[in-house]
Amino acid sequence: MREQKENYKVQRWVVLVAVVLFGIKITAYYLTNSVSILTDALESTVNVVSGFIGLYSLYVAAKPRDMDHPYGHGKAEFVSAAVEGTLILFAGLFIIYECIIYFINPPALKKLDWGVALVAVAGLVNFIMGSIAIRKGKKNNSLALIASGRHLHTDTYSTIGILIGILLIWITGWQLLDTLVALLFSVFILYTGYKILRESLAGIMDEADKALLVKMVTHLNQQRKQNWVDLHNLRVIKYGSILHVDCHLTVPWYLNVHEAHVEVDALSEQIRLEFGSSMELFVHSDGCLDFSCAICTKTDCPVRKHAFEQKVEWTLENIISNKKHQLGTVTDTLPKTA
Repeated sequence: MREQKENYKVQRWVVLVAVVLFGIKITAYYLTNSVSILTDALESTVNVVSGFIGLYSLYVAAKPRDMDHPYGHGKAEFVSAAVEGTLILFAGLFIIYECIIYFINPPALKKLDWGVALVAVAGLVNFIMGSIAIRKGKKNNSLALIASGRHLHTDTYSTIGILIGILLIWITGWQLLDTLVALLFSVFILYTGYKILRESLAGIMDEADKALLVKMVTHLNQQRKQNWVDLHNLRVIKYGSILHVDCHLTVPWYLNVHEAHVEVDALSEQIRLEFGSSMELFVHSDGCLDFSCAICTKTDCPVRKHAFEQKVEWTLENIISNKKHQLGTVTDTLPKTA
């Protein structure tokens, strides 16, 4: 809950900064008549709208779970990011439309020195605020906050390109370059919108985060204990900043309930130490079977029936399998997508 409140506070600053910078960029546009500066201002319009949407989504995500939402309200962040990505796409398309209009009937540019100064200040503030949002979003696993930060960084990169274009116009006097710069960065904006929309839909659809799973498997391999005979059926689902982890842990069959629970707690603690406390773990303990002896590294097992043959390294492919590991049959039992 603490992480969600932190996310909400950062997003409030994102919204405040977006409103102020939008005013600065609109002022710069009216001073210069530059379509490339209009491009920057339109993206800031999206910053303002999506910022408020993100703020509301983080407010909802911070609510405690209830009878209607037993897993909490974290999915609201994915919806917010989807809306933000869609708005960015529309902004990119509108900028292309404006470029066509300005190409047909280009206006006279003026006061480019003021435009450069105002847009440069806005770009610097955007980059700083975006870095804060991304850092806090990654720390607290908040896709909405990361999306806001990436959007601000995108705005900064667009601003840098636009500043370079305006300086070239100022030096060369070639005003058509203004439209070409705006057109170039509209493509970049469209790509950013697509990436944010793609990630948000992946979260809504509970798509597996392979990078996260590989990192988790690598860490557990390094911290593996002798009583952890096998780990399989691993699933990770994101609910906003909260991770829900399910897995089956195979332990020696002769451990009593308390002893097995000690191993489950040790596994849970290792995951929390590496991935933070904002997570729920549901670990099902299984007892080992005769075929487990061949892969069991426990040296002091009092009931071993077969000699140890080979340690099975946990990989992404075999750890998501829904069957216990054994030599010769450690495979991924999930259907593969095209």
